[in-house]
Amino acid sequence: MGQSLSEPETSKATEFCQNDYYKVGSSCMQGWRMHMEDSHTHILSLPDDPGTAFFAVYDGHGGAKVAEYAGKHLHKYITRRPEYADDLKQALQRGFLDLDEAMLNNEALKEQMSGSTAVAVVIKDNRLYCANAGDSRAIACVNGRLDVLSFDHKPTNDSEMKRIHNAGGYVEYNRVNGYLALSRALGDFGLKRNQEKKPEEQMVTAYPDVEEREVDERWDFLVIACDGIWDVLSSQSVLEFVQDKLAQGMYPQQICENLMERCLAPDCQMGGIGGDNMTVIIVCFLHGQPFEQLIGRCKEAVAKREAKLLKRFQAKHSNGEQTTVTATTTAASPLTVTTGSEGSEKTGDNDEEDDDGDKNRYARNGRSEDDSSGSDNELLEGARTPSLQTQGVPTEKKDAHSESSASNNNGVRDGTSPTAPKTSALPAQEDGSPPSAQEKSVKKSPEKKKSAPVVKSNADSEEDDSSEGEMDLK
Repeated sequence: MGQSLSEPETSKATEFCQNDYYKVGSSCMQGWRMHMEDSHTHILSLPDDPGTAFFAVYDGHGGAKVAEYAGKHLHKYITRRPEYADDLKQALQRGFLDLDEAMLNNEALKEQMSGSTAVAVVIKDNRLYCANAGDSRAIACVNGRLDVLSFDHKPTNDSEMKRIHNAGGYVEYNRVNGYLALSRALGDFGLKRNQEKKPEEQMVTAYPDVEEREVDERWDFLVIACDGIWDVLSSQSVLEFVQDKLAQGMYPQQICENLMERCLAPDCQMGGIGGDNMTVIIVCFLHGQPFEQLIGRCKEAVAKREAKLLKRFQAKHSNGEQTTVTATTTAASPLTVTTGSEGSEKTGDNDEEDDDGDKNRYARNGRSEDDSSGSDNELLEGARTPSLQTQGVPTEKKDAHSESSASNNNGVRDGTSPTAPKTSALPAQEDGSPPSAQEKSVKKSPEKKKSAPVVKSNADSEEDDSSEGEMDLK
């Protein structure tokens, strides 16, 4: 896990923006880690392609430099690709590799031992493209159901292990060369030095998988987050958490904060579970309608889920099984059913049929929960307090014209701290009104600082003379 603080840093950099199509909230928190090294970006309308939205989370390790640089520049490398107009999937794949090459040729970055995951979502002309390299993750709620938009890249996956071996590497202790717990990432150039292999064939590659979807009025929201969230909760659990909060009328930026508090470990003795930095973006689809319409859809989905759960366990009870059912009327406390013979408690609805009898849930349009999108550590939920109480802790708001984001989930081995770049963001509006600007990229910092608006146009301008300490990688 690396070094940990004696008490978690629970101040949050929380942001909000919206237009007629999206209501977006984000937040990041340092937690138990010594430093913040994640980055995230949300742009409602790309400067080079107005009307196209871009959202991304970058989970840095070994330092903040790579995640910070990606947060400022990845969308630019994607839109500059010649394939962007006709083949957005290929533009995303080549854009990831172009960014990685630019960092390798950057004197301030090429010798860094740091790296970063990257999961980016582009929505253009009612088509959604999700590009992923690493174990940060994006999920969607469509018609009240889960659609997993990315799969985690771990060295133990068969296809990943094959590429690692073909590039001259090995997997030991579930890590590439016994070193890195990811098989795809930006940066980590020490694991990309096989001169006989293409960038996408290296033992660790920045080449992303890309999922494509058609967006229609059934789409409710997206959740994009680093593994500090997914290590604690499964994709289905996160969807239900967000769905319940939206059904209560809570704004997405508030839900981001609540979700991080839900995943924060009560102490630093949980083997790393709940001890990471955390970064979350929630994108609510408005479809040109008031936010209240989404609230209504989520209320219906929650009510349907609870009704199905009640029906399922009433059927078991009718078969002679002793069952205690507690039904609630609000999404704050979902339906709970305890079966006497099994001694287990279950909530939610994972596998019930849709009203039209479809047992595959929303798999017709995408992918529902599977082995790669769940959390092994969720089995520990019954054995520990789920979150640390953080009431009274101030929530940090950023200035209206700052620009880039970073916050990390990896501890430092020798205690030295990389200099975290200044952040930029749009302020969260408590009354729900949209901010004046539409482009933002946010860097988490525990201190409130103002910075002039900066929009960089090339990668080589992002130099920093700060030194990096030796880090534990993931």
